Amino acid sequence: MTSVCVFCGSAAGANTAYAEAARALGRELAARAIALVYGGGRVGLMGQVASAALAAGGAVVGVIPHALALKEIAQEDCTELIVVNTMHERKALMADRAGAFVALPGGYGTCDELFEILTWAQLGIHNKPVALLNVNGFFTPLLAWLDHIVAEGLLKQKHRDLLLVADTVPGLLDALANWTPPAAETKWVGLAER
Repeated sequence: MTSVCVFCGSAAGANTAYAEAARALGRELAARAIALVYGGGRVGLMGQVASAALAAGGAVVGVIPHALALKEIAQEDCTELIVVNTMHERKALMADRAGAFVALPGGYGTCDELFEILTWAQLGIHNKPVALLNVNGFFTPLLAWLDHIVAEGLLKQKHRDLLLVADTVPGLLDALANWTPPAAETKWVGLAER
């Protein structure tokens, strides 16, 4: 694993533990020589993880759309800053450049990125690990909702299991590094022939 894409908020959130976790993740990525791939902003949790990785000597690849470069104030000192035209281009490029994916606390954008990348894993579009850093139980209600979806028969347990969860940065990165890809999906194979 040479790179990790981090999805997180462009706001810092009400709990200082979120920013502390973002900084800890940035430092640990740098310490393990794992490049950070992220949304390119220098505000909120995005800025915290990137600034910490850069300060610790890590490689940081920021990907930001033109429209957000001013709103999110692009992190100009990234190792590589890529300005794209659309959010779709941003997400596709981050996915291509990453060997794994992590979500920290965030809002709609973080959820959008997390669930799109999980859906791509479910469909076999990529075969990379996806994880949550459950800072102070931030994602616990979301995890309960996913378990509810499984119980209601709308999500298979094996697809629920695609999402790794850890409470600490070292535990998170160890889980990503030790992840074994699941067997290829065969859900729709043969349906077109019927």
